[in-house]
Amino acid sequence: MIWALLALLAGLVLLVVAGDHFVAGASRLATALRMRPAVIGAVVLGFGTSAPEMVVSALASINDNPALGVGNIVGSNVANLSLGLGVAALLMPIPFSRTALRRDVPWSVATAAIFAVLVMDDYLSRLEGGLLAALMAITLVWLIRTSRDDERLPDADGAPGSTARDAGAAWRNLVRAVLGLCGVIIGAQLAVEGAIALAKHWNLSGGFIGFSIVALGTSLPEVATVVAAARKGHTELIVGNLFGSNVFNSLAVGGAMGLVGAGAIDDPSLTGLGIGAMMAVVVLAYLGALVGKRAGRIDGVVLLGIYVATMILLGTG
Repeated sequence: MIWALLALLAGLVLLVVAGDHFVAGASRLATALRMRPAVIGAVVLGFGTSAPEMVVSALASINDNPALGVGNIVGSNVANLSLGLGVAALLMPIPFSRTALRRDVPWSVATAAIFAVLVMDDYLSRLEGGLLAALMAITLVWLIRTSRDDERLPDADGAPGSTARDAGAAWRNLVRAVLGLCGVIIGAQLAVEGAIALAKHWNLSGGFIGFSIVALGTSLPEVATVVAAARKGHTELIVGNLFGSNVFNSLAVGGAMGLVGAGAIDDPSLTGLGIGAMMAVVVLAYLGALVGKRAGRIDGVVLLGIYVATMILLGTG
């Protein structure tokens, strides 16, 4: 049991640290290669921040524990909004832009609902995984085409040796991204093995372990980022980060998990109460944004309350 706990904790720490290096390396590599801003934002950073969830859920399916993988997706979606948005809203009001209310937030609700419908029957097939992956591809194309960035490529300085410097930066960031991705894979394997062992030892379902401990660990980068942004007053970064992460979790992570062969989830509490909590959080966050055009302290208290109540009910169930 001690080994399993240490493996889980070491895996989660490695996921957070390696995930940060993977995102930083990949985004700087994209900049060095002069990729367009919309591509960097939608593809590189989107997939980068969802890499821990994707690897954990895929490995859980490969290890014949799809409940752990689905629990990770559902728990991450819940944690992003209940903990991330909830804590940020307690620190200061979080305004929702017109673009977020028209595009980002409704699509986040829709993708969460699509994922919920597919897993509510306690089964995720390869066909359903393929559907989620196809929707993710469509979403990426849509995000890139509707980006409001001016799409100007970074200007070359024209100085002698600038090409060599760019090539050197590209190689350094490529190595950083690859090492970060390797760390994510190793951390995910440790976390999954430790979580499965702890679930068996404590007689808990893999879905609950995935929803609680594993999801909290894979969501820590997003939660920490938005809390730091709220403390510094950069509220414009929060809504897109959290709701965009939920889109990637529902479509990209769910699609990857289904394609490697999720099969029967076999956890009615997760696909019932857990899914219900996820939809309650995303819908309440959306309704609160529509009514007040922002998330305030009352919204934060409600969102945090849902998280605590769901953890208690799933744990006791």
